[in-house]
Amino acid sequence: MPLKLDLKTGIKMIINGAVVENIGPNTKLLVHNDSAILREKEVLSDADTKTPASRIYFALQCAYMFPLEQEEHLETFRNYLNDYITALPSANEIGQEILEAVDAGQLYKALKKTQKIIHHESDIVQAMKDSIEESTDEYLPEKGDNIGNR
Repeated sequence: MPLKLDLKTGIKMIINGAVVENIGPNTKLLVHNDSAILREKEVLSDADTKTPASRIYFALQCAYMFPLEQEEHLETFRNYLNDYITALPSANEIGQEILEAVDAGQLYKALKKTQKIIHHESDIVQAMKDSIEESTDEYLPEKGDNIGNR
């Protein structure tokens, strides 16, 4: 099934490992064959991989974009995903969805599902921050309290 892409000026995308940028007015492309395509907003750079979930996404992205090294990248992806699920068993269901897509050879679909892991990680971090703030508020004096007068 062909894929129709509408690119605004200055937008980049990767097609089979080649970075393509629209340098003119809006461009419409119709891709007729099976190709590894990522839009700029879907691409994660190596420098952006600062969290365990982003490393999972990046390894899978590399497997998708670079088929000659796909097995190596998939091994890295599986190790990262396994470590993540071991540390956060609450992500097991998401991890299984991703693995099913990978095992079926649907790497783009797996990448989309991997975004759920990134959101999961973000939710966990936010919950931890909220918990820390709540517990800190319990033990900190209220504004205007003079600790020396207690």
